[in-house]
Amino acid sequence: MVAGRVDFFFSPVLTALPLVQSGHLLALAVSSSKRASALPDVPTTVEAGFPNSDYDFWIGFFLPAKTPREIVERLYQEITKAKESPDVKAKLTALGGEPMDMTPAQYDDYVRQSVEMNRALAKAAGIKLE
Repeated sequence: MVAGRVDFFFSPVLTALPLVQSGHLLALAVSSSKRASALPDVPTTVEAGFPNSDYDFWIGFFLPAKTPREIVERLYQEITKAKESPDVKAKLTALGGEPMDMTPAQYDDYVRQSVEMNRALAKAAGIKLE
């Protein structure tokens, strides 16, 4: 994009924001289900006239499947505490990150739903899944 070799690209806000803020890229829309707080004047793809086009880019923490639940809960508590600190909040805001508050069980469900949605997208696009 910056080199002028492609005209259009989907990128998470976290990686595109510095280039948008510097004027190197123009944000046309965000694919999230709601407007990005870091780009409040940029419409969502649905608002821009593309129904059913919302897609949330997200980042999360993963542990081995057999991790004891008390360790999962402790890590959840520590992450929750960290993301509530003023320094972490400020850094996330500056990067354009927006925490999605979920319990470990809600996160498990969210990941399962995301995998299934992406599997369906791949299948609809004719991408072979092995």
